[in-house]
Amino acid sequence: MKKIATYMALGLLLTTGTQAVADESSHSNQYEITVTNLSRGQSFTPILVATHKAGVSLFTEGAPANPELALLAEGGNTVPLAAMLGANPNVFATTTIPGLLAPGKSVTVKVMMADGFENVSMAAMLIPTNDGFFALNGVLGPKGKKMSSFESPAYDAGSEPNDEMCASIPGPVCGGEGASPNDGGEGFVHIHAGIHGIGNLPAADRDWRNPVARVAIKRVP
Repeated sequence: MKKIATYMALGLLLTTGTQAVADESSHSNQYEITVTNLSRGQSFTPILVATHKAGVSLFTEGAPANPELALLAEGGNTVPLAAMLGANPNVFATTTIPGLLAPGKSVTVKVMMADGFENVSMAAMLIPTNDGFFALNGVLGPKGKKMSSFESPAYDAGSEPNDEMCASIPGPVCGGEGASPNDGGEGFVHIHAGIHGIGNLPAADRDWRNPVARVAIKRVP
């Protein structure tokens, strides 16, 4: 049942994009955001994007991942994290970029923002990994007509052991389970150590060197 539920959630996210706006403002505007997958053998699951005030954070490196981030990192499920952000009055808008983003490919989305809500966060799982993800964590968007560019390493949520076994990795490559809340892990968010070929994933095909994602952000009317 766990595997079926994971696929149902992932399938829904692969075919639908959502945007929730916390407050309609006469000063609202948009960011146009382009994400490029820089890895060679990893795809990105649906990408959650949020605009918010300074101080909102998806995670703290060296501290345990919250359960909502762990669900995203282990199974690609953006819904719990989007709901958590949507309930925060310091968050202006959230949107999910649907589909899988293959290596070397880019995708562009627009997300609402407003004066005072000019910071951007985003996250998506890397598959096939146990609990790897890329993220921007509260970066400040550009002013005026300027464009800002950011790069993200691969992070490890530390919520699931990196056994590299397909039985515990969802998605088209492995078809295993997603979330494994009782399996433990390192216990804190850290830079991912990559794929070492200890399970079902050949390192020659699935390993990477950081950064794994490039994100370009520009403000548009």
